[in-house]
Amino acid sequence: MGFDREGLETFLAEQGIAVQTVDHPALHTVAESRDLRGEIGGAHTKNLFLKDKKGRYFLLTVDEAAEVDLKSIHHLIGASGKVSFGKPDALHELLGVLPGAVTVFGAINDRDHLVTVVIDSGLMQNDIINAHPLVNTATTSIKRDDLLRFLEAVDHTPLVLKIAA
Repeated sequence: MGFDREGLETFLAEQGIAVQTVDHPALHTVAESRDLRGEIGGAHTKNLFLKDKKGRYFLLTVDEAAEVDLKSIHHLIGASGKVSFGKPDALHELLGVLPGAVTVFGAINDRDHLVTVVIDSGLMQNDIINAHPLVNTATTSIKRDDLLRFLEAVDHTPLVLKIAA
């Protein structure tokens, strides 16, 4: 099996990437997570695990309030035809997370590089970005440039595109 929260935290520390993590009750949706806004500063993310018609996978990370047009997103991200949501078993196998805990940090578990990471350029305007540390019972705050360093360290250079409507 791949990395869990503790392994992720160790990896980040080994890379010299400082983060702050806040534990909280399980959050399954963006709506549930809005209750934490006073406690955790920075941009909060919404993540979509998508699959195209040729079986390629994409992990889209956008601001929690962003709207993504799933009918046309394939043109922007280079997918083959329209996309659909990836199945929970593929999510767990490729990114090591369960539905409700999808996160950009899941790239650490994609050792075969089967998932293309796409980050919305609007999200990257923020200095601090928040994401689940492979579980939905915590939120990790990371500096934007450190997030890019993390993705480079796990060989997942992201596509940074304007994908939010």
